[in-house]
Amino acid sequence: MITPAPVLPDLEPYRRRVSEAMQQPVTDIAADATMAEIARRMSAASHGALLVRDQFDRHVGILTERDITRALGRDGEAALRLTAADLMTQDVVAIAETAFLFRAIGRMRRLNLRYLPVTDSAGRYTGMLTARSLLRLRAQDSQMIADELDVAQTAAELGHARAALPHLAATLLGEGSDAPAVAAVISGIYADMTARAAAIVEAEANQAGTPAPAPWCMLILGSGGRGESLLKPDQDNAIIHAGSTEDDGWYARAGERIAALLDSAGIPFCKGGVMAKNTAWRGSQGQWRARVTEWIARHTPEALLNVDIFYDLQPVYGTLRLGDSLRTEALAAARSSPLFLRLLAEQSARLQPALGLFGQLKADADGRIDLKLGGLLPLVSGARLMALRLGTAATSTAARLQAVGQAGLIGDSDIAGLISSHGLLLDLTLRQQIADLAAGHIPGSRIDLASLQRPQRDRLKAALKHVSLLPEMVQGVLTAATTPGSGKPS
Repeated sequence: MITPAPVLPDLEPYRRRVSEAMQQPVTDIAADATMAEIARRMSAASHGALLVRDQFDRHVGILTERDITRALGRDGEAALRLTAADLMTQDVVAIAETAFLFRAIGRMRRLNLRYLPVTDSAGRYTGMLTARSLLRLRAQDSQMIADELDVAQTAAELGHARAALPHLAATLLGEGSDAPAVAAVISGIYADMTARAAAIVEAEANQAGTPAPAPWCMLILGSGGRGESLLKPDQDNAIIHAGSTEDDGWYARAGERIAALLDSAGIPFCKGGVMAKNTAWRGSQGQWRARVTEWIARHTPEALLNVDIFYDLQPVYGTLRLGDSLRTEALAAARSSPLFLRLLAEQSARLQPALGLFGQLKADADGRIDLKLGGLLPLVSGARLMALRLGTAATSTAARLQAVGQAGLIGDSDIAGLISSHGLLLDLTLRQQIADLAAGHIPGSRIDLASLQRPQRDRLKAALKHVSLLPEMVQGVLTAATTPGSGKPS
């Protein structure tokens, strides 16, 4: 049985992203600016922190009013002759604009920060979080289930966040958050665990005097990459590096150690072997290009399965541009192969929703429906396929469907129906998993139809009927004539 966790008093930090609370644009100042210039700039700014830029317009530090007062207290009048470069803190702690606010609040509290710069996916500074702006969202200790990942050193410490997820998910659902939003929080914590495991392994190697031979990037694939993980995770990960084939030994050891840490922390090994510890899921930039080319050219069932997993990739640790470049190249390769996409469509069409004759819900002998096999998989697969046809970089199912709708390839009502169906399938599966865990069972995706009220069964039936229309929609998208580069019907 799971021991009940304390009630979470404030759930806003779990619902909102950093981008919603940050102040922008970034305020900065030249590294050679004098104290007088710094004072004028801070007075004109909306907050007491400035990023410091060098002669090449690179941001190389952060300067706060606390740095000014400390310098004046320490050096007196002599401090007036110091420049921004003399006063700044070089090691800038930042957070991604897509992170949830609870991550930012915990980081600021743990490091006693009043200001936290915000970066975009390319690492550019785009805004600033301030302690004042976050004051009403200050979360209590019970909410900071993931900030400890920033300093975790062991599998047990990594596992603390994992253990708190069922209660957090139940509380968020109970307070009105929709299932896709809850899945995004869960996925974010799994991604943070994977990133931290990679950081631990890299630090261990550095301390042993055996650093990585070349820049590298840890990737998550599958539901984690889509931001749609629930409470029965497994490892789907990979490594790309900028080295040569001779460097594989280091990355093989790193992949093995990362997988072991995650398994001990509550994210089990992938039964299908999709982990960087296995040769097929790590490699140099050249090896990955060749691998993707082979997948697309060979058209084998194994290759098609790999695509199902691979095209949801998200970089989570290391030199992120390596992962971003791989995704861009792989998307272009898939989009340029109509035969490959048609074969994927044939495979996707075999994934049938759990409906029987006359559109009735099709349960097994135990009165249950597997909503992963009979709902989520065909929907996720169809959305992915249409996104590949468009070449969109979106990874979440909803964002992929929205991109198809915006391209004018499927009507708005059909897109809305599919997105609503996806949300319902996630919701029913997540609630079943919470109930399974509360009963001391392994969480799964088999839903007990007897536990659903008549309106819920009707909504589920309608959702699966929407999913059953996907193969026809996919074929329409694949065969639509497009204007080169536009992704829209000509």
